[in-house]
Amino acid sequence: MLKIRFWPAVTVLAVAALTTSLGFWQRGRAHEKEARQARIEQFAQAPATTLGAASLPLAAVEYHKLRVRGRFLSDLTVYLDNRPYQDQPGFYVITPLQLDDGGAVLVNRGWLPRNLADRIAIAPYRTPEGEVELEGLGRANVGLAFELGHDGSAPHLKIRQNLPIASYATETGLHLQPFVIEQTSNNGDGLVRDWPVPTTGVERNYGYMLQWWGMAIAVIIFGLYAAWRGGKPDEKQT
Repeated sequence: MLKIRFWPAVTVLAVAALTTSLGFWQRGRAHEKEARQARIEQFAQAPATTLGAASLPLAAVEYHKLRVRGRFLSDLTVYLDNRPYQDQPGFYVITPLQLDDGGAVLVNRGWLPRNLADRIAIAPYRTPEGEVELEGLGRANVGLAFELGHDGSAPHLKIRQNLPIASYATETGLHLQPFVIEQTSNNGDGLVRDWPVPTTGVERNYGYMLQWWGMAIAVIIFGLYAAWRGGKPDEKQT
């Protein structure tokens, strides 16, 4: 007669139920990211939206094409360090744009190579004077680089690791939009704008889903087998 020890079997089934549910959760996350990716592709085909003085929430502009007119506040430019491009060290050049209709927005203008002999030397590039019109994508931030502590992002430094929008607005007194424009239009400034295509990483979620479900199957097979083996009478006593 087949006998399986009760509590080991219950433990196995509980672990299998947990790992199975985690697999379904990862599948749900993958479906959410697929929907977001579809929206990103839809926004890429849509015409650019003109940005005015009204403060817009990030959700209304993220991954949307935006068009802005204003003047660069070049004296407030910040260079974000540790932003490599094609295995070369360099900076992101971040400059606030004072909008014609009022307010301002941070613009990630592009990438600039770093001087390997002098890490604080800034290679020459051009900032347009007067009114400019540019296009770009709305992004949540300028990207985050790992840093220990916050000394590398202290206020008033020209070269920093990170640039939180709210903190920079407080530092400068600018009424900044709560997002960044990743510039795509070319204005002859000499900066590199070979931006990576926005992706959601849905493949990772499907990979984790399969891992969790594979673990659930393995737990059921080997766990119940072990519980069954534990429930068999000792052959030496029979």
